[in-house]
Amino acid sequence: MTQVKHYHKIFKFNLTRLLFSDEMEMCSLKVLELEGSPSRMLLRLMGERGCTAGHLVDYLQTLGNSEALQCLKPPGIQILIQPLSVALISGHNLRLSCYAVGKSPVQYQWFKSKEEVSYSNQLSLSSVTVYLFVSVHFPPVDQQYVSVPLPCPIPATDKVALLIGNLSYKNHPKLKAPMVDVYDLTNLLRQLNFKVVSLLDLTESEMRNAVDEFLLLLHKGVYGLLYYAGHGYENYGNSFMVPVDAPNPYRSANCLCVQSILKLMQEKETGLNVFLLDMCRKRNIHDDSTPNIVLRVTANIVFGYATCQDAEAFELSSSGFTNGVFVKFLKKRLLDDEKITVVLDRVAEDMGQFDATKGKQALEIRSSLSERRALTDPIQPGDSADLAQAHSRQWAKAHELPESMCLDFDCGARIKLGYAAEFSNVLVIYTHIIKKPEDMSFCQAHVTDFSQDLDVDPKEMNRETPEETGIYLLSSSLPQHCLYTRLSSLQKLKEELVFTVCLQGAFTAMDDDTVHWTRSINIGKPLIARLDLHRAMRRNSCLQTCMMPHSPSHSPCHSPGPEHHLHLHLHHGQHQGQDHSRLSPQQPYLYEPLQGAAGGCADSYYEHLNQLHFESPFESTAGPTGSPGQHSIPIETTDDLSELQTVFINSLQFQHQ
Repeated sequence: MTQVKHYHKIFKFNLTRLLFSDEMEMCSLKVLELEGSPSRMLLRLMGERGCTAGHLVDYLQTLGNSEALQCLKPPGIQILIQPLSVALISGHNLRLSCYAVGKSPVQYQWFKSKEEVSYSNQLSLSSVTVYLFVSVHFPPVDQQYVSVPLPCPIPATDKVALLIGNLSYKNHPKLKAPMVDVYDLTNLLRQLNFKVVSLLDLTESEMRNAVDEFLLLLHKGVYGLLYYAGHGYENYGNSFMVPVDAPNPYRSANCLCVQSILKLMQEKETGLNVFLLDMCRKRNIHDDSTPNIVLRVTANIVFGYATCQDAEAFELSSSGFTNGVFVKFLKKRLLDDEKITVVLDRVAEDMGQFDATKGKQALEIRSSLSERRALTDPIQPGDSADLAQAHSRQWAKAHELPESMCLDFDCGARIKLGYAAEFSNVLVIYTHIIKKPEDMSFCQAHVTDFSQDLDVDPKEMNRETPEETGIYLLSSSLPQHCLYTRLSSLQKLKEELVFTVCLQGAFTAMDDDTVHWTRSINIGKPLIARLDLHRAMRRNSCLQTCMMPHSPSHSPCHSPGPEHHLHLHLHHGQHQGQDHSRLSPQQPYLYEPLQGAAGGCADSYYEHLNQLHFESPFESTAGPTGSPGQHSIPIETTDDLSELQTVFINSLQFQHQ
């Protein structure tokens, strides 16, 4: 009864002039019901009495309930449809529209000069002779009537993102934009409290293992986001991501199928599944497999394709590093507090105004999302708090930097050895001289003797500027007056990272002869190296749906059904505002296909390029693009013999189908 008295005390306060005592008692007793809510009952009664939100605000302020007050604050109005400026001959009819939304109903006011002429969201006039303007606003809080509880954003139990950018292909054209795109999206998603894993240049096995680790971070209610930039293709509605070691031509057995990954994400009962695929979607004529991937019907899937079906995606070719077309516009909208499909709609509109890609690349959105899910939604672990903490520790394990240290040498010199992460698999090491003996005329510290797993080019080590060693994106965040070394592909590291710090010095008393001192340093497995993505075979749940040979039958792959809404944006209007910092006659750019559709599509690819028309200063470039991808479903490795037999038998049944 203590809890009942507590609620009775709260609801009785200052409501005696609006509600009877037995009604307040009824509100209090709702707490004893299985799904009872004293608050909901109170709001219902207040609504029936004609109370305003102002009354409710007064009560909540007196009670000190700041959390509930936050939901009652008048939100900013979002105007979805602006009245358009129209040039009209005097005497003709005019119809203008305005539409705005907010957490409570909005009011519209149209003015003719200073005279109010309408309250609707539409205005129809005949014989127009004067200018008009519209005012949209919320009524004051004390005039808003209590009806139903105001909705708050749907929380996620966690938010996890895997970002992969493949650019250094062995058998296909190299790319530039994926590195910049992944870097920019990483920083933006971290602002939205996503746990981000950002990886560059992954082989097939490394991509599969990375997806496996990504899946381990998912559980019920988690928002999962996968961004991929690189070569790719699409066959029968299935999208394939091409690893950097894919052969030429490639097929589904060499690549990762996005829909297979979605199937595994659905098994985790995620709250939102977002796929942003910055790759070509051309048909791969070398791949005749027809995988049949059966997905669940869930209203939480969003696909944002950088280009339309059977079309290429592009990156701007320049002397420097720039974003691809998709991320160029996506990064301007990603932080918007809007439903994710609304964000992508606006990105599509922005892309449609970009002259360089009109008629060549248009964003395509496929969605089954039925709720207002946004990337800005808050995180509330709820019943999964322990699981979320375990996953957070797993993620943090792969993003721990080695501790900076100071090294003292026998000659009296002291240096600082520091570290920075450019990506989850890219480590920056820098050395800085803190002090040196007064009689030392020259002093420099550099690092050397790295593991051959990392394939570090000695010519790009220990440079005086970050840019000289390939650190283009992190350079402004690094300390100055150091020697810099960039270690990429940390996922290939098989053992702990051991290297040598070499101090070179010269003394005036020794005729400036150079003397060397060395120290061996062991920093363990830094960043993503801890996860051993280099291993060819592991439990890898991704392999279960990505490596098994497909059925020889010709049943079509899963394609979005009626529950998916297809939004195809093709804007052919006049260009409004060209980015002259990107494209200018003084600094011409070549427009190149980004993740191409494969060696098997060379003929159609060249034919497509020949049909493109670029006005000066743009030029089209021809060259082979990516190659076919892989769809596969390998058997999961296990030490349990009976489980292995079951998996193998199931695989044979799948092949027979």
